[in-house]
Amino acid sequence: MADEIPLRTDDGAPVIVRRSARRRRTVAAFWEDGNAVVAIPASFTKSQEREWVRRMLAKLKSQGERRGPGSNKRKPATDQALEQQAAHLSRTYLGGRAVPASVRWVTNQNSRWGSATPADGTIRLSHKLQPMPQWVIDYVLLHELAHLIVSGHTADFWRLLDAYPETQRAKAFLEGVAFATARGLTEGH
Repeated sequence: MADEIPLRTDDGAPVIVRRSARRRRTVAAFWEDGNAVVAIPASFTKSQEREWVRRMLAKLKSQGERRGPGSNKRKPATDQALEQQAAHLSRTYLGGRAVPASVRWVTNQNSRWGSATPADGTIRLSHKLQPMPQWVIDYVLLHELAHLIVSGHTADFWRLLDAYPETQRAKAFLEGVAFATARGLTEGH
């Protein structure tokens, strides 16, 4: 039937539809382990699901960012690339609501992975993130973008991060790095 939800993208990647009771109105699409994932509210009808999967697969195709299992998208090495990644994450996970005035790498943050100043819309990420996996950098960047919308770590703030599928994994990764660093468990030991 022509109206069926595609099980694969045009270029053959598997499609996974994730329904979430927490998700109320927003829809997101992203690459995860070589799969195109479309996250939708659990309340969507089959018809709404078909329509949004079609739209979001078209969006993923136009972005041309397919990432296979184990592959790492090129990391944003420059401030300009970091700003572009911030804009992409804001559109994808925050409905474009977080619009920073500037996003940049800094070398003077030793106790934080990132920081945001909502009053002037600036975001700074520690250069110590640069060798880390892209999904970790994206989490920290998204975390700081969310602070431009909700300043504290309230329930509303954490709900904004629910859309990002790697939130818990990235938090655990960063906690592990902090634990190892605090105990001198670095490379070569």
